Amino acid sequence: MSDEFLQSLRDTVRTVPDFPIEGIMFRDITPVLGDPGLLSRVTNRFAEDMGGLGWRPDAVVGPEARGFIFGPLLAAKLGVGFIPVRRSGKLPASTRQVEYNLEYGTNSLEMHDDAISPGQRIVVIDDLLATGGTVAACVELTEAAGAEVVGSLFVIELIGLGGRERLAPTPVHALVEFPA
Repeated sequence: MSDEFLQSLRDTVRTVPDFPIEGIMFRDITPVLGDPGLLSRVTNRFAEDMGGLGWRPDAVVGPEARGFIFGPLLAAKLGVGFIPVRRSGKLPASTRQVEYNLEYGTNSLEMHDDAISPGQRIVVIDDLLATGGTVAACVELTEAAGAEVVGSLFVIELIGLGGRERLAPTPVHALVEFPA
């Protein structure tokens, strides 16, 4: 899908070579956040694209940190709730937890036990899809609560890292793609 908005979004994402380590091409969304109106256009585009995909969620789930930027904006636009997913020990009430593998070890994420009701339809949103580990953990937490994940949304998808395949059968929609 190519249009003026997507080209503007693509052009605004900053590429930082060799960050955080040599050989990595880091895709930085902070210029997108600082561009007047672009963040609003991202939110509107997510909502428009979801309508075309038939995704009608009851709530939006977003992992910290950047899922906390896009998730509440989309939830407000859709008129639904936002459910935060945080690293262990950050949520104040009773939680459910999932541990997941990283390239260099493990991490864990938590969600409040009462955040999701069985049968709710959920969309998970984050800024970037690389290997898919964080969002796969969000999907696992959401499904363990008895909800249905209707899809996952990303501003950027890095091609070649297997994230989309790892999230299957959860549908994936990204606004722009970059090579890994």
